[in-house]
Amino acid sequence: MVMAAAVAAMPAKLEHIAGGGEGAAGAEAKQIRFIEPFGVAFDSRGNYYVCEFKGHRVIRVDRAGKTSVAAGTGQMGFSGDGGRAEAAQLNDPHGIVISRGDQMFIADTHNNRVRKVDLKSGIITTVAGNGDAGYSGDGGPALKAAFHGIFAMELNPTSDKLYVADLSNRRVRVVDLKSGTVKTVAGNGDKGVPADGAVAEESPLVDPRAVAADGEGNVYVLERGGNALRVVDKAGRIRTLIAPGSVQPDLKGPKHLTMDRNGDVIIADAENHLVRRYAVKTGKTQTIAGTGEAGDTIVSDDPVRSRLRRPHGVTVEALTGDLYISDSYNHRILKLSGR
Repeated sequence: MVMAAAVAAMPAKLEHIAGGGEGAAGAEAKQIRFIEPFGVAFDSRGNYYVCEFKGHRVIRVDRAGKTSVAAGTGQMGFSGDGGRAEAAQLNDPHGIVISRGDQMFIADTHNNRVRKVDLKSGIITTVAGNGDAGYSGDGGPALKAAFHGIFAMELNPTSDKLYVADLSNRRVRVVDLKSGTVKTVAGNGDKGVPADGAVAEESPLVDPRAVAADGEGNVYVLERGGNALRVVDKAGRIRTLIAPGSVQPDLKGPKHLTMDRNGDVIIADAENHLVRRYAVKTGKTQTIAGTGEAGDTIVSDDPVRSRLRRPHGVTVEALTGDLYISDSYNHRILKLSGR
């Protein structure tokens, strides 16, 4: 049985860096009002971006801490392709990722699409999904394919493949950004627990909520209702890493994951109000932020004595290794450094 460690292994600092205020876009980062921030991503110039689920927009925070709208009018809907991203409508976006070339991809969840914003021109387009809630299109153009609930995405390290958690279809799919085609890499559409060593695309999944890829060809899959972490290896075989009963406490409605610079998996364990790290080499799981009780108290020099409220996003800043946490139901972004 894999047991969760009670404390972080290294000295760390937790700080509130954005959200939690009442200001509109244009305000300083800690003064802006976020509405359920779910995802964070970084561009090549040192700016970071925050995706608001119920705010229906993406906010840019520049290096000076000034905010502005990067995408979305704040009104739920679908519009704007071919025009300025800040004039477009989004529908409950859950996540964002940014490529090496400063292309921002948005999981436009209830539009059943992936949208792309060229951060140089500010123009928004659709790169995957025809808008229909369904499953179709594998082997063909991603723009003509049907998805059903794109909740999270991740790029591979070379930014040429976009992995998509197609939750309601119980599949993980990948969009080849060079050819524009889509295919399934895990899940056959049935609900169930996959057998270790089985072919991933022929296996059931419970409900893939988030996905991450490492530099060795492995794809990690986080299941919300399955309360599990699984991995698809480069041979296309699936294996469960964390299952109910294998850690204490069990994962409870985990919502997002990311890879850190050591190749370990960081998990937003939302309903436990925790952020946890799964060490790939040892198989051990460790709490790195949160007490397990909902709250908004930050103990700067002791993150595991701090209280979070349903964190839905975790992202590592590549240059510094700092972890950005979307403390979603406190409507703020936290930064964990010195891990």
